[in-house]
Amino acid sequence: MKTNSAIERNYQFRQRLNQVHAPNRRNVHAAPTANEWIIENGGRIIISASASTLIVNTARDLQDYLFTSMQISTLLIKTGNLAKACKDQRPAIILGTRADLRALGGQVTRPGSYRLLCAPGRVIICGHNERGVSQGAFYLEDLMNLREAPILCDLDVVREPLFSPRMVHSGWGIDQFPDGHLNAMAHHGFDSILVFARGVDHTTQGYLDFNDLVARAAGFGLDVYLYSYLKSAKHPSDPDAASYYDSTYGALFKACPRAKGVVLVGESVEFPSHDQRTTGRPYDAPLADGLPPTKPSPGWWPCRDYPQWINLVKNAIRKYSPQADIVFWTYNWGWAPEKDRLALLRALPTDITLLVTFEMFEQMRRENVTHVCVDYTLSYAGPGHYFKSEAAVAKKRNLRLYTMSNTAGMTWDFGVIPYEPAPFQWARRHAALHAARRRWNLSGLMESHHYGWWPSFVSELAKWSFWTPSPPVEVLAKAIAQRDYGARAAPLVVKTWRDWSDAIRSDYIPTNEDQYGPFRVGPSYPLIFHPNLSKSFSTKDLKIPSAWNAWFGSGVVFSLYQPLDDPRQSPGPCRVAVEIRALRRMAVRWQAGLHSLEKAVTRMPNHKRSAGNHLLNLGRFMLNTITTVTHVKEWWLLNQRLLVTDQPRTMLTILDAMESLARREIENAHATIPLVEQDSRLGWEPSLGYMTDAAHLRWKIAQVQAMLRSDISQYRRAIRSGSH
Repeated sequence: MKTNSAIERNYQFRQRLNQVHAPNRRNVHAAPTANEWIIENGGRIIISASASTLIVNTARDLQDYLFTSMQISTLLIKTGNLAKACKDQRPAIILGTRADLRALGGQVTRPGSYRLLCAPGRVIICGHNERGVSQGAFYLEDLMNLREAPILCDLDVVREPLFSPRMVHSGWGIDQFPDGHLNAMAHHGFDSILVFARGVDHTTQGYLDFNDLVARAAGFGLDVYLYSYLKSAKHPSDPDAASYYDSTYGALFKACPRAKGVVLVGESVEFPSHDQRTTGRPYDAPLADGLPPTKPSPGWWPCRDYPQWINLVKNAIRKYSPQADIVFWTYNWGWAPEKDRLALLRALPTDITLLVTFEMFEQMRRENVTHVCVDYTLSYAGPGHYFKSEAAVAKKRNLRLYTMSNTAGMTWDFGVIPYEPAPFQWARRHAALHAARRRWNLSGLMESHHYGWWPSFVSELAKWSFWTPSPPVEVLAKAIAQRDYGARAAPLVVKTWRDWSDAIRSDYIPTNEDQYGPFRVGPSYPLIFHPNLSKSFSTKDLKIPSAWNAWFGSGVVFSLYQPLDDPRQSPGPCRVAVEIRALRRMAVRWQAGLHSLEKAVTRMPNHKRSAGNHLLNLGRFMLNTITTVTHVKEWWLLNQRLLVTDQPRTMLTILDAMESLARREIENAHATIPLVEQDSRLGWEPSLGYMTDAAHLRWKIAQVQAMLRSDISQYRRAIRSGSH
């Protein structure tokens, strides 16, 4: 395997994230056709003298885009009469709202929409509001990017967003939002960001000035939603409950009234419910008798008194922010009986928003076993029955409906990659979301969890899909592949994307043990010998090293692999062999995609080859992860066989197989080191920090080597001692 010798230091990927406009995108050999024309040097970008901060920022951004990506210099001008400027025949790009351009704005009726008019030497963008102006300018950039030149054709089109909000977490760092990242988010069509809130100006990372973030985000056309991690120590019936929640949620919005809204999800806000079907206390609070609980805690059950609690929180917030969007997410109890879930929805106040995860909890039959869609996966496009049942009630009660869609490009299928390069499976998710929009009035999307967002062709395709009119995905995929990798390479790149999309769709089986295990961290995941040879009788769990400042770090990685079972799916021992067969099929499909991509890279122009190598690197890392997961499942089976046999010869045969498997996994980890050294984003996730960089891969190799030298060697001696 050939690799690029350049090595990135950890976090060097942020230099790429900070770059909003790709430099020197222009194909200097491109020339206008008969119905096209070119933007020349010396043109003007004209805005109103009273333009808002957002429109000023948009004009500056467009000016920078033309200079950085297209090598075109323009002059930025303010005028007191934008309508008059439209009649001036000199070359110009004019940006204004329908209030500025009344003669042009009659068709622009939906918030966030815009009209784009292009004629030789003249571009006019008329937005319904300032955010429409901004998105219109970004669309203009998109058109020139696909053309790879500042070349436009005659055009008069009105475009409208189909979903709002489109919420996303930071991909730069957990709850970290530099201006460049905010700008890039807006370019990819997002209109809202999510920040975790533990209190006023208090995030997972400590202090953050919420009002400054709201103001900076607004300058790029973005709202801010506060994802609540506030304590909920009082039941609504407690005499001091109103004052308590005024001091928490009320204080939050009193301090930051311009925040768009709050997201409330059971596990993060659970309160001391009086619902007797629950423990009535937080999940981590021990019961008085010291026994394991037999009931769920309130964060994992559709409690009868959630409506009381939501009303109390809602009133505390709207005392200071009357228009705040109160988003209630039913993620934690989608597994619960339908009658209990829907009874809760029928009792909710109707002036809040319901958020329902799109694909979770769906039961899937494979071979002779049942699996359940865990959070979160691209393998099933959705929607699941959980979503459909709750969406139907939302429509009937006229509840505003959002969904967790993950359409920023990432799920928990592979935990430490920037995005899943499976565009045709993403397109199936997009189509399912549009069907839900038409059937149940789905209006808003949460497009990532704390794994954040990376600008990619996947999020670019989502942006195109979520606006109308737009070309079909087949046309766009071909155009983007040609733009990014060159005309000769594009067909092979599209074939790669199709193979990878089919692999995710047909052969990926999401399980909790994998998404909290080897699929979360990939080839740095340890192999643990299950028999306990410790002189101190310590646990076999290993704590994978993690950074001091990581929010979760290895705390959400279960190193002692074993099936995590659920009454709605087949037991682990029944599932594992089916999963191994699926993974082997997935590896074959994935390798076919890699083979096409390797050929494609040789056909790419030199200036596009770096992008091709990044995609190739990502694909190889994902294949190595598939290999690790396969090995881990095989390792678990060997451990189980070893623990139940009483035949020394069988034990020794199993140990031979374990040694062989462990050495193959060491080779797989070694092969992954150059991949993560070339791309510092691989092996990192915002809430985990680095879990699969070169240091972690070397740690894993050392762990497996030590296990071979110590545990397996000692167990061989124990077998021989007992066989005399």
